Amino acid sequence: MNGPVSVAVVGVGYLGRFHAQKYAALPHCKLVGVVDPDSKRAQDIGKEVGVPAFGHVEEVLPRVDAVSVVVPTAAHYAVARTCLLAGKHALVEKPLAATVAEAQELVTLAGRRNVVLQVGYLERFNPAFLACKPRIGRPTFVEALRIHSFLERGSDVDVVLDLMSHDLDLVLSLMGSPVRDLHAVGLSLMTARTDLANVRLIFENGGVANLTASRISRKAERKLRLFQQDSYFSMDFQQPAARVYTAGPQPAAKAARNVMEEVLDVHKGDALLAEIESFLQAVRTRTAPAVTGEDALKAMLVADRIMRDIERNQMP
Repeated sequence: MNGPVSVAVVGVGYLGRFHAQKYAALPHCKLVGVVDPDSKRAQDIGKEVGVPAFGHVEEVLPRVDAVSVVVPTAAHYAVARTCLLAGKHALVEKPLAATVAEAQELVTLAGRRNVVLQVGYLERFNPAFLACKPRIGRPTFVEALRIHSFLERGSDVDVVLDLMSHDLDLVLSLMGSPVRDLHAVGLSLMTARTDLANVRLIFENGGVANLTASRISRKAERKLRLFQQDSYFSMDFQQPAARVYTAGPQPAAKAARNVMEEVLDVHKGDALLAEIESFLQAVRTRTAPAVTGEDALKAMLVADRIMRDIERNQMP
């Protein structure tokens, strides 16, 4: 594709506003408009970034090459389907859809229309993860903790889809192996859905992951620890910061090896900007995006297994 990519942001609530700001600031794309059923919200954000506001996605589709879909999860399927049917490339916020069946249809439709479908798993672009990624080989054990205070946005879905799906995406991409077995438990405390969940995943290659997600904490933490042969990575996505511990040579007079700590150089990057730039690059070059629809579908399939296992293991 020659020239700037023309884009619209569909849904300009809390996160959609940031999408619009990033697109508006990039020289190699053209933000054509913002879309939101809340006309005042759409007008306010449109004025802020200097573009027209629209009430319905169909109004803006003839003017664009691509869209960011940042509507509530329950609406992902309908909005993304409309965009894909129109032959538009789409960056859809996570999770891809509310159900596996909806996600599968969107992935199939993107393939048929030969358009880019990227899903917004932002931690793939977190500077702490990017600092560690080149040195990660075959993980044997991963532990992830993701906790947050309760927010109304995101509460329309289970915490497994709302928060844990970030770590599911990371773990599945790093393990590179199907999940053989899992055991999950959860609690509903703030909503009618699961608000706190823990799962132990066992992969076919022998790897193990333990993931915890909660949206009922007084503080926010996003941490991941990863162990592999002779090294251990500690990532703090919130800071962001990263350390790697490696086993040095065994001293002649001692039975144990030395453990050496290295603080990695983590640049304070803009993960959302990096995600959007990655999407635009995939659109321009017609190459696979960093996080494909297939990647998101894999995460949703495991999330669905987790949620069903939580139902089976109901806690009193």
